[in-house]
Amino acid sequence: MKTNSANGTAKSNEQEAKDHYESGVEAFNSGRFLSALKYFEKAVALERNPASLSRLGLCLAKEKRNFAKAISLCKEAIKHEPRNPEHFLYLGRIHLLAGQKKEAIRIFRMGLRNGRNPDISKELERLGSRKDPLLPFLGRNNPINKFLGIVLKKTGLR
Repeated sequence: MKTNSANGTAKSNEQEAKDHYESGVEAFNSGRFLSALKYFEKAVALERNPASLSRLGLCLAKEKRNFAKAISLCKEAIKHEPRNPEHFLYLGRIHLLAGQKKEAIRIFRMGLRNGRNPDISKELERLGSRKDPLLPFLGRNNPINKFLGIVLKKTGLR
C-alpha cells in the first residue's frame, strides 16, 4: 500500500511541476520574468527538468542579476540535453546580460552547431560580426589598424 501512496505522490508532484512549468512558460513568453521566475523555482523544486532549469537561469539573470547561479543552471540543463539549442540561447543571453559579449557569441555558435534556432541566428545577426583587420600582419588592436578602420568606415569605403 505504501508503494501506491508513494506513486500517487510522485505523479502528483510530476503533474504539479508540469503545471508550474507551463505557467512559467506563459509568463516567460509574455515578458513577465519575475512571475516566470517564481513558477520555474517551484517547478525545479519538484523536478529538475532541463527546460525549467535553463529558463529559470535566464529569469534569475534578468530579475536578480545572479549570473553565477544562472550560468550554473543553464550548464546543468546542457549537461542533460546537450543537443538542445534553446539551452545555449538562454546561456548566451545570460552572458550578454553579464556584459560578456565574446562568451555569449561563442555560446550562440555552439548552439547553432547543435541545431537550427532562429532566435540564436537573430542574436548573432544583432550582435554583428567584426571584419578582418585591414593590415592582417598587425594585430586587431594595433592603433594603425584601428585608425584605418575608423576612417574607412566613416568615408563609406568599408
